[in-house]
Amino acid sequence: MFKKRNQDVKRNILLAKGDRIDSPNLIGSDDDDSLVESNRSKETNVSQSRMVPVWQRSSELRRCQPRDNFFKDGVTKIDYLLVYETEEDEMPPSKMKQFLATAQERDSEVEPALLQSLKEKKWRKSFILNLQRSGVMVEKESRKKSWRYLNWLLRICMVDVPNEPDKYFTGHFKIANIKSSLDQIDSEQYFTVGQRIRIAQEILRKTKFGDERKGYVGIDRLVEEGVFTGAFPLHEGSYQTPTDRPPYLYTRRQVLYEYWARWGRWYKFQPMDHIREYFGESIALYFAWLGFYTVWLLPASILGLLVFIYGMFNVATDIPTAQLCESAQYFKMCPRCDEGFGCTFWYLSETCWMTHITYVFDHPGTAFYACFLSFWAVAFLKYWKRECARLVYDWDCLNYVEDEEGPRHEFTIHAYAVKRNPITRQLEPTFPTHIRRQRMITGYIILFFMASLVFVAMLAVVVFRILISIPLYRHPQLKGLAQMISSWSGAFINVICMLILQSVYSKLAYKLTQWEMHRTQTEFENNLTIKLFMFQFVNYYSALFHIAFFKGRFVGYPGNYKLLFGLRNEECSGNDCLSELAGELAVIMVTKQIINNTSEVFIPMLQTWLKSKKTQVYARGHLTQWEIDYTLVPDIGLFDEYLEVVLQFGFITIFVAAFPLAPLFAMINNWTEIRVDAQKLLCQTRRCVPERAQNIGIWLTILEFIACIAVITNAFLIAFTSDFLPRILYRFTFSRGLDGYLNFTLSTAPAGTASEPCMYKDFRDQEGNLTPFYWRLMVARLTFVLVFEHLVFIICAVIDRVVPDVPHDITIQVRRERYLAKQALSNSNYLLEIAEKDPGGIVVDVDSVGVSPESSDDTTEL
Repeated sequence: MFKKRNQDVKRNILLAKGDRIDSPNLIGSDDDDSLVESNRSKETNVSQSRMVPVWQRSSELRRCQPRDNFFKDGVTKIDYLLVYETEEDEMPPSKMKQFLATAQERDSEVEPALLQSLKEKKWRKSFILNLQRSGVMVEKESRKKSWRYLNWLLRICMVDVPNEPDKYFTGHFKIANIKSSLDQIDSEQYFTVGQRIRIAQEILRKTKFGDERKGYVGIDRLVEEGVFTGAFPLHEGSYQTPTDRPPYLYTRRQVLYEYWARWGRWYKFQPMDHIREYFGESIALYFAWLGFYTVWLLPASILGLLVFIYGMFNVATDIPTAQLCESAQYFKMCPRCDEGFGCTFWYLSETCWMTHITYVFDHPGTAFYACFLSFWAVAFLKYWKRECARLVYDWDCLNYVEDEEGPRHEFTIHAYAVKRNPITRQLEPTFPTHIRRQRMITGYIILFFMASLVFVAMLAVVVFRILISIPLYRHPQLKGLAQMISSWSGAFINVICMLILQSVYSKLAYKLTQWEMHRTQTEFENNLTIKLFMFQFVNYYSALFHIAFFKGRFVGYPGNYKLLFGLRNEECSGNDCLSELAGELAVIMVTKQIINNTSEVFIPMLQTWLKSKKTQVYARGHLTQWEIDYTLVPDIGLFDEYLEVVLQFGFITIFVAAFPLAPLFAMINNWTEIRVDAQKLLCQTRRCVPERAQNIGIWLTILEFIACIAVITNAFLIAFTSDFLPRILYRFTFSRGLDGYLNFTLSTAPAGTASEPCMYKDFRDQEGNLTPFYWRLMVARLTFVLVFEHLVFIICAVIDRVVPDVPHDITIQVRRERYLAKQALSNSNYLLEIAEKDPGGIVVDVDSVGVSPESSDDTTEL
């Protein structure tokens, strides 16, 4: 018995499992006696319903499954868990009674001790979920990998994972033609574990406990109202691997922990089929995308490291840098702040070490690397589409079509009208479209306001940097480090502001999206994704855009300085702002990654510990699996993980011209991210419902948007921020070499504007007017931007046109399967031959069942 501090509390745990799925539109329902047992004497009440399992292993493996995951018979597996709390001797709430009574009406008998579905004895014409088709399980041909010749190089990354899931394709068949064969097949080979969980969830979501028009439908609302304190599938025992059992007898959870989630497997390929089998296609596609992205970062990281090393070793041969360091007191520079504040004149040679750092990030190699990353980003997305097509083909989701999505339970609660759904012909809650649009406009106005707070925070950091740099410039020992200290301290303050605003707006965006009353979960998630991405784009990238394109460009010149709140505008350190942009990017990326990974590791552990202390569950000694799972963190999906990696993709593509090491930092983070996310889902979070998916959804559109922005941004970075074009134009205009280039980039302050003659960095004459070279350089910069972006976009468009999204071998395989399906449908003996060769290879695929209204009694469209 679980106990709270000063009172006894019962946790009534309902483990729901359906045998064959019934719904109000089922035809030919049997009236068999229910298999019901009472367990009222126990303080922990367990309610169970039966649904036959599919993936049959050996009898020895079945005996090694956790006892807590099965019914009393030791054979029927538990799939779904409902938990509710009552005081000692308190009766369950009336809504719960109505909920369970309705479940009883749906071909299930319900008592507090047990929920057991009636066992049906004949085929149904339709299944719940209204899916497309059912299938025949036939082992797929092994696909030849494009990297088969590199296996000897990749062997160290490969891992032999036991219990490889079967692969199959689905096709149409007639029940009348194979009924005799199906009668010989074990009935427990119809549904996969994931299918059973999805079906159980669908039943619970559609079970009524009151007036449907008022939204009294589904387990989600009961959980939100506190009638149930939890509703989730059950993990397959402990994730820790036993020492007295061979690997092929591990549970799915143990296999994933041993061969995927452990830190010792950081260099191994992910067992995608096992991930998909346990967590479903939606989560498997996230890890497949993250792993694919990490692998593609490897060549980008290596090349970026080579570019960085080239800059380090080539800085000694750079003529302007050498002349600057040897200039001693030749170039006297104007004070960096007003002389009235105590700032003094300084010599350009004092920035020798900073100029060396600047050249490491700003040399001809970085321009080439920015061009390479622009192509890389587009190619990565193109080949991810191809890899995604391969995966969804292997997982039989290539032609998957989502069912008609029902309304969200929050929508049904707050909607005040009903309307007949033209698809289902059922009355459903509705909400006026014009009111929703007004609320969406209000939501985006609030988004604009929050984005303006980002700019206010950024402006405050700019003022902070100006203020802190003044006393540093006056200090004789620190004046050479003034800009670096102010820049890095400002970067850390920026990160703190970003994290605070992110936390505030994430909660606000969720509330706003709920208030907008989107009907389906997909609409809700898409609108939430767009809001959060737009805000985070401004939140994390605005400071970087400011340094890249605005800082140091509105300073003015001696005698005509631009002021901000009475203070002279800040200048860039070194010769340009590229090195400062690299520092800001490094601080934001590394700090954000450390904070996110640390929170993902320790926050779930803390939440689990607090939950166990609150319920005092571990005080009872031996715990059942459902008690352990109840203390775990509720599953909240992968939204935050997607957003984190997508923002990282923006860091390494949009600003890569300033920081070639960004892909390397991203790759190291992703290696960590995969294991952190794996352990969080497998060890610290309640099991999620395995959802099907065909792609990564709206995130792919966002990635394509970022890739386009990256092309334009890199073009402007090379043209306007880097010193690349001014050097080239100087060579073509004045000299083939760079002798005299340093002196050429400096201008003399107009007479009478300073107490002593001094110089400043700009292309101006002695009166402060812009020189002709400045205008020629401006034309060159604009021309470069146009040529660069058009060239990249044209080449990418050609690649997109030439390279199909679906690989040729997958297209052939799909056509082959369609041919086999037609043969099976037209030839009554075709599937019988397959069944005779492999009786275990014929399986009804519940995720694609559908019935044509015109179908005859002996024919089901599968």
